[in-house]
Amino acid sequence: MRPRVVYVHGNGNKVRAELLKSQWDTALFGRDMAEASRMAYWAPVRYPEPLPDLRPDPLDGRTELIEESPAAVDRAATEPPEDFVARTLGEARLDAGEIALEGRAGADESALVDWLRNMTYLADTLAQAGEPEEPGAELPLETLPLPRSGRTAVFRLLVKHSFKDVHAYFFGGAGPAMREVVKETLAGVDGGPLVVVGHSLGTILAYEVLMELGREVELLVTVGSPLAITEVQDHLARPPAVPAGVTAWHNASDLRDLVALDHTLRPEYAPQERVTDLLVTNDSGNHHGISEYLSQPEVRAPVQRIFDGTG
Repeated sequence: MRPRVVYVHGNGNKVRAELLKSQWDTALFGRDMAEASRMAYWAPVRYPEPLPDLRPDPLDGRTELIEESPAAVDRAATEPPEDFVARTLGEARLDAGEIALEGRAGADESALVDWLRNMTYLADTLAQAGEPEEPGAELPLETLPLPRSGRTAVFRLLVKHSFKDVHAYFFGGAGPAMREVVKETLAGVDGGPLVVVGHSLGTILAYEVLMELGREVELLVTVGSPLAITEVQDHLARPPAVPAGVTAWHNASDLRDLVALDHTLRPEYAPQERVTDLLVTNDSGNHHGISEYLSQPEVRAPVQRIFDGTG
């Protein structure tokens, strides 16, 4: 039986499901995989319409949207980090509505806010570190070719959307519907070895569904994942562990990825011998972009071995 791969996308709105699947296919395999791959497309749970086909995804670190919004750049240049944290939390609560704080508020939400704060300060540190040491000097290769205020805006855009979607998942009542999308997608896949690939918030969805279902998975791949973050682990439905049906778990992250922050799953997710933590280089604009993660040799190779029958 042919192997299959199920993708679970991450934070923020996305292009339509078919196009998104094809983009992931191309990044991971170099071609469209047709019926061999499926996308667990949960974006409609949170967003009424997909992004236009030709509009770049701002959470992949694209600069076009920042350049179109000078007001956002101006605000990012002057707003103190704590003010940004408070405003983002307030927007997340407003977005989640009355369900947001029912029964799971207080200390639980405060812990998640620590993750928001840590992401924000790392974002500002990265933006500041991009300043050339001397006037006219070139920026380091990993930084965006934007003034510091523009880089701050790019990073804070990632922070805001990541936190608001994770907040909606844990506190806003969106979690069950988002997990149901993943369950239905997995239910439609049968046959040979199964690979599950999750990005960002999608790694939380994939993990919690696999913990619940016990589905046999040859390889679980998580990229740009917050699953190693203590504040996120505190909100999981079950204590951290490798899902029973998962034979091997590869977790890849870039040290500059704001969403990941903690990069090692092995210490918390037993049995440790099934988990491999990988540090890779993701040179997307905010170091969190999905195409850059999936194109890394360390990410692609084990997936392709399964599809080639050599894994």
